[in-house]
Amino acid sequence: MFEDSMMESGGQIQTKSKYWMIASFLFWGTILATLILLPLLYPEALPHNSLMASLSAPPPPPPPPPPPPPPAAVVKQIPHVSEIDQGLHAPTKIPKDIKMIKEDSAPPPSMGVAGMAGMAGGSPGGVFGGMPGGTGNGPKVSMAPPKGPARISGGVIAGTRVTFVQPQYPPIAKIAHASGTVVLRAIISKTGTIEKLEVSSSTNAMFNNAAMDAVRQWRYKPYILNTEPTEVDTTITVNFALSGGG
Repeated sequence: MFEDSMMESGGQIQTKSKYWMIASFLFWGTILATLILLPLLYPEALPHNSLMASLSAPPPPPPPPPPPPPPAAVVKQIPHVSEIDQGLHAPTKIPKDIKMIKEDSAPPPSMGVAGMAGMAGGSPGGVFGGMPGGTGNGPKVSMAPPKGPARISGGVIAGTRVTFVQPQYPPIAKIAHASGTVVLRAIISKTGTIEKLEVSSSTNAMFNNAAMDAVRQWRYKPYILNTEPTEVDTTITVNFALSGGG
């Protein structure tokens, strides 16, 4: 008996522990596999609250409030003209004594001007700045005559012309059916005759001699400057153009 417990029991105990280990491994493996496969096959079996808490994000913060509206503009009403105080009011009471204000008379003028009525001491022929009662024989100012001929425009001198000679159209210009304009510079004497004549500009040289021959025969009224006849420096324009067929 003791031998069996010592010698034979060794093989029996070893055999039983081997089967027990395999059975225990299968049991715990089955439980572990069930715990792993059960959530995969049936996810609705998991706790719903914890799943929603892990998947849901916190809500976004609320938007800021809109800015306040700008203050309304204040419009000031302009009072009507009738509402404005004009500053003139009827007196509430009449004073007993009214003082009269007497103004001093203006001093008499100390200078007289010729031809102005109502000026004390003024007289015909008087001058500005003269003393009252003076004779008025002040100095006379006269303009000096211009040196040389006076420069006058051609339009003004054309109105004083008294004698006109028609320029002759050059035959060669008629054959060529040519036209042109000649501007002459002329010196007119005090008596109205042409003293000096020269071509200032010309669009066609074949008309120059014909224009100068005609203008030399023109006569003008004497040009009066400061009540005296004066020589005149001016320009004369002569136009040549064929009219009709001739």
